[in-house]
Amino acid sequence: MWTVPNIITIIRVMLIPIFVTVYFLDWKWAHEAGAFIFWLAAITDWFDGYLARKLKQSSAFGAFLDPVADKLIVAAALLMITHTYATLWITVPAIVLLMREIFVSALREWMSQQGASDAVKVSFMGKAKTMAQMLALIGLLSGLEYFMGFPIYWVTLGYILLWFAAVLSLWSMFIYAVSGYKALKGTVN
Repeated sequence: MWTVPNIITIIRVMLIPIFVTVYFLDWKWAHEAGAFIFWLAAITDWFDGYLARKLKQSSAFGAFLDPVADKLIVAAALLMITHTYATLWITVPAIVLLMREIFVSALREWMSQQGASDAVKVSFMGKAKTMAQMLALIGLLSGLEYFMGFPIYWVTLGYILLWFAAVLSLWSMFIYAVSGYKALKGTVN
């Protein structure tokens, strides 16, 4: 259980309350600092998976905790941006993304119990959705449109990427559902 990748994943889970607290502090750079902590957590997601493969330290505990850690921090970030922006343009894609995560997690669990988990393994579409979602959340959490006087349009890009992630999310959810249905057709009552 105490492998390097698992420790990194546990640290990611422990960053969630720190991330939320820092983001809502009443000081000038709170949102930027919160976005940085979120970015750091997103990087550890890639890093722990890389180390698990490189060091041959994959484990059942890591396979369980890694996606849970991802979903927890993303759900927190989605709730935070819906609170911060309080607009339908953020709330709708945030709800779509949360619904997809719950649906796909439940589908994977069910497929695993049926012995057909390969039918709903992570796809390129799911990875593309995750990348767009993470970049959108970093931009929207930071609230930055200018950095040191130069326009960077992070928030604008965040809106676009959030909607792109929501579309990819629905598309990948449909693909997973069809794959699950095909795998179980005729095998489930």
